[in-house]
Amino acid sequence: MLRILLRLALVSLAASLIVVGPVKSEAAPTYPTSPFGEPTGANDWDCQPSTDRPTPVVIVHGTFGDRKSLLDNLSAAMVDDGFCVYSLDYGNRGTAPVEQSAEQLAAFVARVRQATGAAKVSMVGHSQGGMMPRYYIKFLGGAEVVEDLVGLAPSNHGTSSTGGGAGAPNPLLDTFCPACQQQSAGSEFLANLNADDETPGTASYTNITTKYDEVVVPHTSGYLEPGPQTTNLTLQDVCPTDLAEHIQIPMSRTAIALTLDALTRPGPADPTLRTCG
Repeated sequence: MLRILLRLALVSLAASLIVVGPVKSEAAPTYPTSPFGEPTGANDWDCQPSTDRPTPVVIVHGTFGDRKSLLDNLSAAMVDDGFCVYSLDYGNRGTAPVEQSAEQLAAFVARVRQATGAAKVSMVGHSQGGMMPRYYIKFLGGAEVVEDLVGLAPSNHGTSSTGGGAGAPNPLLDTFCPACQQQSAGSEFLANLNADDETPGTASYTNITTKYDEVVVPHTSGYLEPGPQTTNLTLQDVCPTDLAEHIQIPMSRTAIALTLDALTRPGPADPTLRTCG
């Protein structure tokens, strides 16, 4: 798991320097925010939704991520398709407790709705960013304002790769990345999130996984319970030659095509769609 976390941190932090002082058991270190600016075309606070694209889209990064890294292609594709697109930094680079991150997401959505005048937003999230909005939807009033949630390799039912979760606490994760511990398969947090209705409200849920995922293991743990408002897809069933793994999925042409399909039609993405982007 430490190897995976290190890889995620190196990719998403890029040239940033993680500044960690003496480790204290009672407090997590503070990681720097991204110095790279905004995703391509995103966070134009003067953007006004059109009649054809009335719902703004919020991009939600994953653990150790930021509002720009890995997300430029995704953002540019949605902007080119006519959407007002927004992206936020949250949760000490997505390492803070998920409940706290969801509160930050709620505040950001309120800002987007105020700026655009939109009644609802759609969300596209990578990894934790595909799961965390479900906490907002279920417990923080998001069910009233979320139209679509598209998860790219979402950690909906956690991962067996963390070494944490039920019966196996990991003090290192507790200190450096509480959200990692919460995303462990069998964690108390996920049990609470997934209890009863996994897809509350009227939102449409599209979950896109990759069989090459080395972080969310097994990749099918990203799926949600079947139903008319849910589509579960694996990239390689849609495009057998797509080799994107966990880090690459936000840049996958196939994943982006499926995302646009979900955002531009009633309900979730078409489960019969076959495209390589």
